[in-house]
Amino acid sequence: MNIQVLPDHKLSSVAPLKPCNVEKKEVQLILVKDQNGVQYTSSTIMPTPSTHGTPCTAEELEERETWGKKIDFLLSVIGFAVDLANVWRFPYLCYKNGGGAFLIPYILFLVIAGMPLFYMELALGQYNREGAATVWKICPVFKGVGYTVIIIALYVGFYYNVIIAWSLYYLFSSMTSELPWLHCDNAWNSPNCTDPKLLNGSFLGNGTSYAKYKMTPAAEFYERGVLHLHESRGIQDLGMPRWELVLCLVAVVFLLYFSLWKGVKSSGKVLLTHCA
Repeated sequence: MNIQVLPDHKLSSVAPLKPCNVEKKEVQLILVKDQNGVQYTSSTIMPTPSTHGTPCTAEELEERETWGKKIDFLLSVIGFAVDLANVWRFPYLCYKNGGGAFLIPYILFLVIAGMPLFYMELALGQYNREGAATVWKICPVFKGVGYTVIIIALYVGFYYNVIIAWSLYYLFSSMTSELPWLHCDNAWNSPNCTDPKLLNGSFLGNGTSYAKYKMTPAAEFYERGVLHLHESRGIQDLGMPRWELVLCLVAVVFLLYFSLWKGVKSSGKVLLTHCA
């Protein structure tokens, strides 16, 4: 019987029987020829040290998704660190708490506390490839920290999505030949509405500024046209939901869902489109 071993470049790879941390096994194909001239092939598995392991469980075989591009991860981190509180409330808080002097303690605590905690959170997630709750398997004592992060994200998502719904309502309201918050001739305007162009800083007889008792069309559009605050008697009177704002909020929720339903693959494309 003649045995012909194929050259090294004839070696092939086949899928293993799902051992942990192993993707392929090398198999050497042997061409066997008996006395009758019949040829057939035989194979010899060439095991490696990593193949002698126990079969993986379903959880171990589950592959975590990864970012398609580095720019996707960078944009997601920027979106995670920079939100409405930074670009909207921070200038107000800075002005309210001393102006430029407020930046000194802010930058100090940003360097010694904010940035290290931010980096630690990203490093733990990247290294362990786990979520906010399951990443604390490395130290179960702090598992409550992960659940707290999830609760905070849920809480923040409630009012951030409402603000985005307001922005969407403004977008639809601006699709007219004339913006509705420029003049005082709308149905929601009150007698106190005054065109800013007509305010010349006049004063009343007792020295009180006349403009103090007037409201701009933009302010009344937000308070009376969007929120209808004039129909509420106080915080105890919530009133009925406005269907326009409800539809905008539902649209925002659907946009978020379809942006994340395929994980980081779809969210990365949405971030690129948003930044473009």
